Amino acid sequence: MSTTKRVTVYLDPKLHQRVRRQATKLDQSVSCLVNEALRRALAEDASDLATIEERASEPSLSFQDVVQDWKRRGKL
Repeated sequence: MSTTKRVTVYLDPKLHQRVRRQATKLDQSVSCLVNEALRRALAEDASDLATIEERASEPSLSFQDVVQDWKRRGKL
């Protein structure tokens, strides 16, 4: 059985109202929705960081070089 940790989070009143409505609609607790939203956000961040790390050795181009290349190829 997993254990949970109790925390206090202060939400904007309108956001709290929306979360409560969504929880009711999905027949879930507010805690469940917040946990899932945090998991998704953290997973997305981890994915972004992994991609940045994987591409760190790729050459970089200046913005102006990219614009010039697009113009040369008729993209702009």
